[in-house]
Amino acid sequence: MNTQSHPALEWIPATGIQLRKAGVQFDAVRLDGDHGRAVADRLARMTGGDPGPVVESGSGRRCVYFLVAAGSTAHHSWPDEVTRLTSGPYRVCYIPVPALEGMTWPLAWRYPPTAPGRLVHTLLLRTALQDSVDDVGVVGRVS
Repeated sequence: MNTQSHPALEWIPATGIQLRKAGVQFDAVRLDGDHGRAVADRLARMTGGDPGPVVESGSGRRCVYFLVAAGSTAHHSWPDEVTRLTSGPYRVCYIPVPALEGMTWPLAWRYPPTAPGRLVHTLLLRTALQDSVDDVGVVGRVS
């Protein structure tokens, strides 16, 4: 897919990596490491392979970024391992976004965007996250 076929995806850079301000086109939920990848894959199974846009990093903490609707994480509690990338009064966050093709290391699309306006559904993400916590027997609850 290229951004010319989907003009509403103008937030995706043509090449390389760019930072997008949270709260404009989307916010993000970040999970680190293998846990983030497992949650992304669980979410993909729940949605028939189309969980919405998910970016992963291949270096450092190996972060996984779930792109969600702006403001959709605000009135929910999240486990400690979740970082919400949002913007608001006295808070500005930036979300790394890779191009769909070409050299973007260390970022890549684990699940690329498939349609304009299609983002990760926050409540499904919370369900996938809770299911992953239940599977490993970690004490804690997403409420």
